[in-house]
Amino acid sequence: MIDPSRDAALVKQVLAGHKDSFAQLVDTHKNKIYGLLLGMGAGPQDAQDYTQEAFLKAYRKLASFREDSSFASWLYTIAVNVMRDANRKKKDTPADDSLLSQGRHHAETPELAYLRKETGGEVRELIERLPEKYRIVLLLRYTNELSYEEIAGIAGIKVNQVRNRLHRAKKSLCKLVKDKEGIKHEMLEAVADQRVHSVWK
Repeated sequence: MIDPSRDAALVKQVLAGHKDSFAQLVDTHKNKIYGLLLGMGAGPQDAQDYTQEAFLKAYRKLASFREDSSFASWLYTIAVNVMRDANRKKKDTPADDSLLSQGRHHAETPELAYLRKETGGEVRELIERLPEKYRIVLLLRYTNELSYEEIAGIAGIKVNQVRNRLHRAKKSLCKLVKDKEGIKHEMLEAVADQRVHSVWK
């Protein structure tokens, strides 16, 4: 559990000239930031790069941190903005990776695709399918345990909008889970059917 008072004390130490204390802030929050960015759809390498950039920006702006919000929510705001800025730049200069994606998936049968998705990270994959406005409130609330007020500040929306989006996010996620279970059942039947046919050939 992250201790906001400890974070605030470490910030004061850094601003007083004890720069090594910032490493403790990094150690406390790096995994949460990385996980948040992954959940928002960044690839592992991008998430790592954005995390590093977020901490660099936080260090440079540390004097602007105010204790009326937690250091965690302040840091998450920076990280989210780093990713959004990077995504905007990517949209301005789109890369055509269609051939690469075809090369990855062309030979993959539905059965193999299903088995690949069953190897882990199922919940994260489903969360990534939600619209960003739902994804971010869900991750901040349940993965990073922030208050509605803190989430509102990070997402730039009102508290009642946070509640509304959380409700819609949970409904959408439940539907995705049910749909996945339906597909899972169908795929298991298909695989079993193929095995029966292979026995009688």
